[in-house]
Amino acid sequence: MTATNSAVEMLIANSNTFFILLGAIMVFAMHAGFAFLEVGTVRSKNQVNALVKIMTDFAISALVYFFIGYQIAYGINFFESAATLSEQSGYALVKFFFLMTFAAAIPAIISGGVAERARFYPMLISAAVIVGVAYPFLEGLIWNGNYGFQDWLETQFGAPFHDFAGSIVVHGFGGWVALAAIILLGTRNGRFRGDKLVAFAPSNIPFLALGAWILCIGWFGFNVMSAQTLDGISGLVAVNSLMAMVGGIIAAMILGKNDPGFIHNGPLAGLVAVCAGSDIMHPIGALATGLVAGALFTWLFTLIQQKFQHIDDVLGVWPLHGICGAWGGIAAGIFGLESLGGLGNVSFLSQLVGSAIGISIALISGFVVYGTVKAVSGLRLSEEEEYNGADLSIHKIGSVSND
Repeated sequence: MTATNSAVEMLIANSNTFFILLGAIMVFAMHAGFAFLEVGTVRSKNQVNALVKIMTDFAISALVYFFIGYQIAYGINFFESAATLSEQSGYALVKFFFLMTFAAAIPAIISGGVAERARFYPMLISAAVIVGVAYPFLEGLIWNGNYGFQDWLETQFGAPFHDFAGSIVVHGFGGWVALAAIILLGTRNGRFRGDKLVAFAPSNIPFLALGAWILCIGWFGFNVMSAQTLDGISGLVAVNSLMAMVGGIIAAMILGKNDPGFIHNGPLAGLVAVCAGSDIMHPIGALATGLVAGALFTWLFTLIQQKFQHIDDVLGVWPLHGICGAWGGIAAGIFGLESLGGLGNVSFLSQLVGSAIGISIALISGFVVYGTVKAVSGLRLSEEEEYNGADLSIHKIGSVSND
């Protein structure tokens, strides 16, 4: 029996490690989606910069999260022997890999908002501080119960804040930090003439669409694999993700009047919003969540472009991740209720308070970090560099060659 038990335990450990490794790979692949979504949206003179930013942000995020951030969030470091780290088939290491891909999504989100006019190294330094310190603080607060915050919510409102896959922890945080950076950077030169908007059309709709497709596919790893072990996996999460995605597409198609930019961002809006409650909602509740998210993104992105001249959000990351993430945190407290077909064990007031706290931490972090870097070194390209484009100004090469 001892040998049998040992074999079963090893099989379980191996299976869990492989399961979360697949999730890490799928979320890692999503970063290609972030890259191509930005490449397709920005003007052609900024395409190389979009690709380079996503790649280098990922590398810096991995380093700071490995050495600093993971310990802040979970109190775990990797200053042990390889023999210790490889116990249980190295599950602890692969769990870090999985959660690191979430952390690295923060600068990838921010990148789309500040595109076309941001300096390279100041933004990279800012991303390192955000991923290494600010994000892990919120992550630990929600997902590890640090500082007794979740216990306090449960005592006050009957349930802790529920954010299964990061509507607030990842997407909301990234979107609201991005808003701070966008405000501090200012609008792109030539964006407004007088009070009239000058539209900068996407440079490559096929690349934009490719990025959206990659993100949609990877999101099923983002959400489903957030269970982190095989015994926690649920088909409910997968179908809820699907229904929210579809709801986002339909709402964006109708309200966006067939615009391809809205249609390909619509599913992302739905998926952002369903992250928090994907494990407790009824599929019809997830569909409603996605419909509202798609409508919110389409309406708010249009409003920003036309009315908010001081918010030049190139990819619409604040409405997509910030607002839809906030809606997702609240939606979990609505459609997760048993009275609306959900699994329960959730409190609307906890979701409201938790979402507000997450947004507050993001805004404060964004203004402090990017504001400090702006004061020390500046965040923005010179007028001439911006006119020439980030590709030539920073990387000394364009995205295509006709030679």
